[in-house]
Amino acid sequence: MQQPLADAIRPQTLDDVVGQRHLLAPGAVLRRLIESGTEANMVFYGPSGTGKTTVANIIAARTHKTLHRLNATTASLQDVKDIMADVGTLMAPGGVLLYLDEIQYFNKKQQQSLLEFMENGKLTLIASTTENPYFYVYSALLSRSTVFEFKAVPPEEAERAVLRALELERERAALPLSWEDDVPGQIAMACGGDVRKAINAVELLCQAAVPAEGALHLTGEDAAQLAQRSAMRYDRDGDAHYDILSALQKSIRGSDPDAAVHYLGRLLEAGDLLSPCRRLLVIAAEDIGLAYPMAIAITKACVDAAVQLGLPEARLPLAEAAVLLATAPKSNTAHNAIIAAMDDLRRGKTGDIPRHLQNVHADTTGFDNRQHYLYPHDFPHRWVEQQYLPDALKDAHYYQWGDNKTEQAAKAYWERIKGKPL
Repeated sequence: MQQPLADAIRPQTLDDVVGQRHLLAPGAVLRRLIESGTEANMVFYGPSGTGKTTVANIIAARTHKTLHRLNATTASLQDVKDIMADVGTLMAPGGVLLYLDEIQYFNKKQQQSLLEFMENGKLTLIASTTENPYFYVYSALLSRSTVFEFKAVPPEEAERAVLRALELERERAALPLSWEDDVPGQIAMACGGDVRKAINAVELLCQAAVPAEGALHLTGEDAAQLAQRSAMRYDRDGDAHYDILSALQKSIRGSDPDAAVHYLGRLLEAGDLLSPCRRLLVIAAEDIGLAYPMAIAITKACVDAAVQLGLPEARLPLAEAAVLLATAPKSNTAHNAIIAAMDDLRRGKTGDIPRHLQNVHADTTGFDNRQHYLYPHDFPHRWVEQQYLPDALKDAHYYQWGDNKTEQAAKAYWERIKGKPL
């Protein structure tokens, strides 16, 4: 059985690893640690196919410890105990280097079980995760480890790996193998920073090649079909999901309609309709707010239309909403006001509701049950001065006027009615 291409070309030296220049370039901290033969505990955090396992293998080759690999999706606590039983024996005289993939799938108890062995030096742990370790890895374990973030491999770096894979396939092929000039770049661009995905695409492309005139020729058209949608990194329960939603909101807040439709498109291309609908409604209230109060009504109409239409047509009203919100004037004054008010409440600053604001039907004490409430509609301009906040908060000011046209017009109106600056 032929060795899978991704394993066959796995780098054996740091210089052969593509990407991660911030970690592995000459003089970078991780490279210096590896070259010094360190046995430090580490957590590798980043997307799939970015070299985490490869670097762990290279570290293992430089130590005198026995390498064990576990995947937390299938491993159990007993598996860890079985590995540690070898420590001090001929099976692992120098200790154990454990590479634990997807550590986020180990629960707190399972992660805690590693601490004892890490403390006495019998176990060196290199854990990898595609999720934010500060959310998913037990804090005591993190405090004994150094976190290194691996980033998606840029296309120009991934292309180096693609070319190596093509050359190896050429050596292994039974017939002469060639490819169109744009094939390596096309695969590298479409892999979404996942080198493993790019190598697998090369392997499939070679397997699908049809012999012609005693040779195999790889075309850009076939490469494009294999790479279709492969650049999408998306997991509805993972970091990528929230990163895209965050980028969508920040792009709209920053008034960039091009970026807004880009991130909206990434969500919709992944088949996620509900998340952008909810987020667009939040943005209309949080970031546009009182600068253009009709924005939320228009966004709600677009969201309702999108839900009724379903994908793919839903992209049209949602794009309309995204562009409208991105190009609309911005105000977060209402957002800031409610946050400030709730902060006071959480600190215990409440107080009794003023007597004149209480429900008149509750006035059954037998004492002076007159509320002395001043009904604004009975006064000129429908306004009369009276206290509305509790006594403990009577001087609090949560809302601050925005500098947009709508709020400034309201400010000027009320200053004129109330006869004093607001």
